[in-house]
Parts: sequence; C-alpha cells; structure tokens
Amino acid sequence: GCSALEGVHGAHDAIFGASKACIATHPSDMAVALTALGASVETLTPTGASRTLAVQDLHRLPGDTPQVETDLAPGELITAVLVPPPPEGGQVYRKVRGRASYAHGIASVAVAGGRVAFGAVAHKPWRAAHTEDALSSGASPAEAAEAELSKADRNDHNALKITLVGRLAAAAIEESKTRRVA
Repeated sequence: GCSALEGVHGAHDAIFGASKACIATHPSDMAVALTALGASVETLTPTGASRTLAVQDLHRLPGDTPQVETDLAPGELITAVLVPPPPEGGQVYRKVRGRASYAHGIASVAVAGGRVAFGAVAHKPWRAAHTEDALSSGASPAEAAEAELSKADRNDHNALKITLVGRLAAAAIEESKTRRVA
C-alpha cells in the first residue's frame, strides 16, 4: 500500500500521475537530472540478455500496483548508466526542501538544453513535455511552466506545491539561458 494516503502532507503529494492506490512522490534527485539529460540504463536480464531503457521509462506510475516501482523484471540488474553528450544550451538543477531537513525535496526542476524534468511531483521523475513544447513555441519560462502545471491534479493539500513548481521551473529555465554550453 501507500503510506502517503493518510494524513496531511501536501508537500509530498503527487501532482501528476497519482492513483487511488498511491499519491507518493519519487525522492530521487539524480533520476530527475538524468531524465532531463535523456540518459538511459543498460540492464542484464536473468536469461543473460541485455536491454536499454530510457531513465524516464525506468520508473512507473502507481496505477493499481504501487508496489511495482520500475519496469525491471524480477532479477534484472542495471549494469550501466548511459549519459549522452550534453545538449546545446544551459543546464540547471534546482531543488526546494524543508529548511534544515535531510528529507527528500518538496520540488525540483532539471533543465538541460530544451529538455525539462520535474522532481517530487509524481511517483517517477516527470518529463515536462508540455513545458518543452511551450518553450519551443516561444512561450516565456512562466508560461511554459504553466502549460504543464495546468494539467496538475490539484487538491486541498498540494496547491502550494503547484505554485512552488511553477516559480521554480520558471527560474531554472531562465537561469539555463545564461549557462550556454556549446
């Protein structure tokens, strides 16, 4: 089951991809950055075969089976993480967490060139495709973030998180424009 279903803890409620079975968020920082970078993992299956999965496809949304967190088969082992060359454009990672807290973040944003991923908003790192599309169409960073967040699952406990992610994403996208990598 999902222990996040009980109590008031909106800062950790999913705003994307939640289900009646689970509203918990994925705690990783690295997987969010790797998703924005377009990284993948190589695996070795129990039969000895190898396969490659994009990091954004490695983790699953909860649906009715929140106990199944990845698309790895039983006994499958990650043997490598493949990070492609840096994309053209700036790269930024921003995270907000409770002050003096060592718990996972309330929200995070990774920007790598034109790719954007949100963290602590879903049961997996969230590739912000609507944000990316809006940016490529000339939207401002705030408008681009809103393109994604307009589809968020808002409830009485997570409205602050939606506002926070919007501001964090806009700031990270704007900062990435000043960090050009050729």
